[in-house]
This record gives sequence, structure tokens and C-alpha cells, in this order.
Amino acid sequence: MPAVVKPANQKGDFLVDYEEKKFEDVKAQPGEKALVTFHTVAFEGSIGFVNLLQTSRLIQKGFETSVLLYGPGVTLALQRGFPKLGDEAFPGHLNFNNRIEKIIADGGKVYACRFALQALYGHGEGALIPGVIPISPLDVLDLVLLHRRDNAFILETWTL
Repeated sequence: MPAVVKPANQKGDFLVDYEEKKFEDVKAQPGEKALVTFHTVAFEGSIGFVNLLQTSRLIQKGFETSVLLYGPGVTLALQRGFPKLGDEAFPGHLNFNNRIEKIIADGGKVYACRFALQALYGHGEGALIPGVIPISPLDVLDLVLLHRRDNAFILETWTL
């Protein structure tokens, strides 16, 4: 077997060129909107958290940004903690909560479908992270259509 002559990577090394950007840094024009929809289960994959990060990025770029949580997506907006609400049982346990709270604090709106919340997952509105807006299941499609009518950027994600 040939000898490895390259030194091993060390903590603090850069493994990729993280500064090079190929495309322009797009910013929202005045009044532009964005909608990010989730139909995914909390902790069952990375897309829920990735889309919350994308939501924060859209806000930073100046978009009037809304999040629609429906179906299993409402599980992202539930208050968490163990043994008490707000206690982080393990590192990253409250990633969803912390990011949703940041989105709301930064001016984003987060909507959660009442049907999924109660009928599918057995929770009431009091289980939602403060600031999350519960909506009728009849509002789910209308929220999407309103954003479409306004020529908003819409990022839709389905997993299961």
C-alpha cells in the first residue's frame, strides 16, 4: 500500500472554499413576499430545520416572509422541553423552537393548521410556541393562493 504523504486534517482547517460565491446575492425588491410551507415531521429528517434556516435567510434578504405548517409540519411549532418546557434535554433538542422564535422576532409570520394540530396530533392551541398563529384548515390553500396572487416566492416541502 502506498504511503499517505498529505498531512491529516486538523481542527480549524478549511476543507472547502466557503467564501467563493458563484451567483449574485439576491435581495427582495420593496414589497416582495415569500412563503415557506412544511408538510414534514419534526426530528424525522433535516428538511424541517433546513427550511427554517432558509426562512431566516429570506427574512435577511428583505422578503416579507411567512411559514405555513400543516399536516405533520405543525409538530415543528409545538412547545418542547424536558423535564420542563424550555429545558433542553440534549444539544439541539430545541433547535426548532429557537429558530421559530427567532423567525417571529425578526418579523416573520408562522401559521399552523388547527386541524392537524388537534385532529392529527391531539394538541390545542396552547401547545404552540408563543407567536405562532393558528389557522383554519380552510385557510391553508387560501394562504398559498394569496401568496401566488402576490407573485411571492414559494418554497414548498413535502416529506413522509
